[in-house]
Amino acid sequence: MKKVIDGKALVYCEGAFNTPNGKTAHGLVRFTERYEVVGVLDEKYAGSDAGDVLDGRPNGIPVFKDMESAVAALKATDYMPSYLVIGLAPDGGRLPKEAKGTIKAALQLGWNVDSGLHDFLTNDPELVALAKEKNVKIRDVRKTPDRDQLHFFTGDIEKVDCLKLAVLGTDSALGKRTTAWILVHAFRKAGKKAEMIGTGQTGWMQGAKYSMVMDSCINDFVSGEIEHAVVSAWKNEDPDVIVIEGQGSLMNPAYPGGFEILAAGRPDYVILQHAPKRLEYDGFPGYKMHSLAEQINAIQVISGKEVIAITVNHEGMEKEEILDVCKAITLETKLPAFDVLEYGADDLIALLLDKIK
Repeated sequence: MKKVIDGKALVYCEGAFNTPNGKTAHGLVRFTERYEVVGVLDEKYAGSDAGDVLDGRPNGIPVFKDMESAVAALKATDYMPSYLVIGLAPDGGRLPKEAKGTIKAALQLGWNVDSGLHDFLTNDPELVALAKEKNVKIRDVRKTPDRDQLHFFTGDIEKVDCLKLAVLGTDSALGKRTTAWILVHAFRKAGKKAEMIGTGQTGWMQGAKYSMVMDSCINDFVSGEIEHAVVSAWKNEDPDVIVIEGQGSLMNPAYPGGFEILAAGRPDYVILQHAPKRLEYDGFPGYKMHSLAEQINAIQVISGKEVIAITVNHEGMEKEEILDVCKAITLETKLPAFDVLEYGADDLIALLLDKIK
């Protein structure tokens, strides 16, 4: 059994699994060092294997119809969890009303509850009282630390002398975090020390040791928190490479992100995640995606740094299309393009190993 930070977990993703609003659950199903994921809740895919639904690769994580059937099955196989994790990542980070019943049921069972939403469970007196009665924890991952614990930008980032890579994207909910983890694991497989900087709640839930949650951090401290995470990883781990997870995209109207990572994380190179079949920004019909050329240009103008490769999200594609799409991107941008989720990262890592200082 793999060693995990916290214990076994059931992931709540009702109505959102295998959609952009389930991306926290997707991350946990694909990889986490924080929990051993023993099941997912989503009635639509009940009876399926979560890995098979998501990537066409069964991984032994079952999807259950509801809490009752999950508890019955898990109790019978001695896989009862000690955590319920909210795997939803909807626009605005709101908790659906119907989720509260499941959360109460988990607390009644004596489970801890972790949530990465903007609706803080610790602001609900009923849930807090129930957790206290059952002697369990509710953790709101997006709850910002007190201001006296936050860091302001210092310039110490300039001392970091290992290779720094940022995985930015042309849109939100695009796979930036997944690509960042794939790169970290591929560098480690190649014998290099690599650290991931998590910048969202899912990165923390997956066990990223050096993390901050960008979209709920007070603006004055965002740059300082990014810098502090990178500098801490460098000082404590002495890595060959640090990979910074991106958030949103420079031109997304609802989730403009990446400026702070470029400014404060000061990456040496940018890897740009892109979904070629997306024509409009995620969740915002009528907001046409800017072209790949415009997005690359914006990154390079803002940061003065090179976009070194494109990583492809294959949503909406048949497998036999993927390599041709990658070739077309290379012809258009003169940059190598890779689908690391489908084909692994060995070819991209071979390119990046030459850049290690």
